[in-house]
Amino acid sequence: MRYEVRYCSHCATELQWLSQVEDSGDVTRLRCPVCGFTHWNNPTPVLAAIVEIDGKVLLARNAAWPETMFALITGFMEAGESPQQGVAREVKEETNLDVQSCTLVGAYEFLRMNQVIIAYHVQATGQVRLSPELLDYRMYDLDQLRCWPAGTGYALADWLRSRGHEPVFFTEEENAARRAGVVLKS
Repeated sequence: MRYEVRYCSHCATELQWLSQVEDSGDVTRLRCPVCGFTHWNNPTPVLAAIVEIDGKVLLARNAAWPETMFALITGFMEAGESPQQGVAREVKEETNLDVQSCTLVGAYEFLRMNQVIIAYHVQATGQVRLSPELLDYRMYDLDQLRCWPAGTGYALADWLRSRGHEPVFFTEEENAARRAGVVLKS
């Protein structure tokens, strides 16, 4: 189920698609015809962590994902925290690991979810203990990592390049199988 804003958060009137002149010209957005409130529908900032422990990278499986799908640690940035504080918080909440260093990898679009992913490489220490949000994790040597064709996969690829490794991406067929929970025979 996809959530859609339908009512004005100020006066509870049903929003309508209305045109209005903005800096870039005439723009149609969901607006309140009574009080003028505009629903901007701005992308949500999401933090992603390439978690490195003793030279290996941790990829985790979300409880809602198939058994074949592992990815970076991610989470929403909270009000009142910097991206670095947020990524350290997410790593701690989801893995129980302590972030020792945090370096920006880059910002990546995730248009399907209307998100901007801010990715960091973190060096972490401690004993992995997963939150209920995650069911499993795996540790990978850098040359074992495979990237996926989406926001966090591109972040992982950029980070691998920065470490002198040419990234290998899942093929279209492999990625579809990975997302569907199907194990391909080699």
